[in-house]
Amino acid sequence: MIGKIISIMGNEVKIKLETNVYNLDNIMGKNVIFEDNNLKIVGEIIEGDYTYLNIKIIGEITNNNFIYGSMIRPSFNDVCRFITKEELDIVFQNDPNTNLISLGESVIYRNYKISLDVNTFFSNHFAILGNSGAGKSYSVSHILQNVFYEAKNKLPFRTNIFLFDAYGEYQPAFFEIGKNNSNINYKVVTTDLNNNEFTHLSIPFWLLTTDDIALLLNCDDENQVPIIEKALKLVAFFTQDEEKVLDQKNDIIARSVLDIIFSGKSPSEIRNQLTSVLTKFQTKDINLEIPLTKGGWTRTIRQCLYIEESGKFADIELVIEYLETFTNNEFELSMPDGSFAYGLKEFALALEFALISEGILTSQKIFNYANVLRIRLNTLINSDYAKFFEYPVFVNREGFIRELLTVSGNRKAQIINFNINYVDDRFAKNLVKIYSKLLFDYVAKLKNRGSVAFHILLEEAHRYVQDDIDVRLFGYNIFERITKEGRKYGILLGLITQRPSELSETAISQCSNFLIFKMFHNDDLAFISSLLPNINSDFISRLKTFHSGMCVAYGSAFKMPVIVKIDEPNPVPLSQNVDISKTWYVNQ
Repeated sequence: MIGKIISIMGNEVKIKLETNVYNLDNIMGKNVIFEDNNLKIVGEIIEGDYTYLNIKIIGEITNNNFIYGSMIRPSFNDVCRFITKEELDIVFQNDPNTNLISLGESVIYRNYKISLDVNTFFSNHFAILGNSGAGKSYSVSHILQNVFYEAKNKLPFRTNIFLFDAYGEYQPAFFEIGKNNSNINYKVVTTDLNNNEFTHLSIPFWLLTTDDIALLLNCDDENQVPIIEKALKLVAFFTQDEEKVLDQKNDIIARSVLDIIFSGKSPSEIRNQLTSVLTKFQTKDINLEIPLTKGGWTRTIRQCLYIEESGKFADIELVIEYLETFTNNEFELSMPDGSFAYGLKEFALALEFALISEGILTSQKIFNYANVLRIRLNTLINSDYAKFFEYPVFVNREGFIRELLTVSGNRKAQIINFNINYVDDRFAKNLVKIYSKLLFDYVAKLKNRGSVAFHILLEEAHRYVQDDIDVRLFGYNIFERITKEGRKYGILLGLITQRPSELSETAISQCSNFLIFKMFHNDDLAFISSLLPNINSDFISRLKTFHSGMCVAYGSAFKMPVIVKIDEPNPVPLSQNVDISKTWYVNQ
């Protein structure tokens, strides 16, 4: 017995000590039990002196189960004693019958290990927050390593973890995950085009949707998105055999040329535009050299566009009559059905034609917001980034994801590390969004919903998961959609960041588990405090004083908030600070 209760005020109990605290180890932060018959109320010592202790009620143990946030208060005659090892195991759910992995050591109880329930942690979205150097990457590496290192009776063979590595620091951390079983494999996909050790990042361009391409072209106007959609509907006419699409191709070329003729511009402008269009876009039926006959004489379309001294066309009516014979076909353009391949160059042709058919040659207003798409696409095509959209063989979406999850020898990979360190931040953000949407669309359309689990882990998540213009352009943000809808489909998000206040509030509010490391910035501390109202101010204030590797673990995977010193991973990620003593100094 520690002492007797002398007051109960709200959630706090004050006891008068009946033991000599000088004979005890450090007791601040440790747990006590108020016991009366079968009821055990759990408290935490928050402050005191050699005479009194103030204890905060945190929960109760009933039928060997801990309930956090008990509404019951102890009686004045309840016995107050220190918690036992067995009771700690109940509070911290160290139950050997559940699927646990080692997380680290309790800061309060020396040599007492804190475990993590794999199911309750990974079946929900989670966030790992903290300043640079606080231990985030160590914790991620340690947790993922132990999923495989500590696998005993059950093999996590069907694990699918997609880790987007902003700096390439995780690259060496998982090479040994298969040391206990050859069926466990790790794959690195790199954006370093000069690296021949790992798989180069490559996405089949034909798998990209309208929204994906809009991201690549950095669209900032809602009017640009329909043009991209139309280009996708036209791309079949520039990739498939002309005979298969001849009638439709004739129709759309004829209509576009007629629009230019009737644009009201001067004959010289019309002639120049028609010559340009029919030089680039033509069929065997519609081109500049097609002969047109009238009144016993024949002229080509090119000759009909000759401007006479009067300033009028030689015979534009003949061209109009000819083109109108191709506009009687009634058909609707449709999106590619995924049955054929095309790349950036084929799409560029389709976009050029979409721009013409939308009136870029006849309207300054359309030109102002549409021409930038052509410029950005040409810039992409002429950059090294174009290589990321070259794919050697035709695959559909299912085949691409299957290949993504495969290493040499047709073996399954459980962790795929995307090293996006070698592209700029804007392009990296677009890549992460494109992959995330591709994975979401895949699992959302599975017949057996939730039959697979995909985990997307985002290092430096504040770069990608933002309140940006996606909602205005597309009506959704892919990360917000994943956090709101992903659990029912089996796709979960892990947010790893040093600036939680810059994250999309919608996305992070859907997270159920948190590891919160050392943090200084007042905006971030205030954000965490508002996000996690059940975390008291004492926990928040402690964050500033945490050592590296120390964190508050909180959420559905933990029965109550607990301060943990995360075990060091083996091998460690490349996240160490520069060693100035080695880089600055030399022996004289």
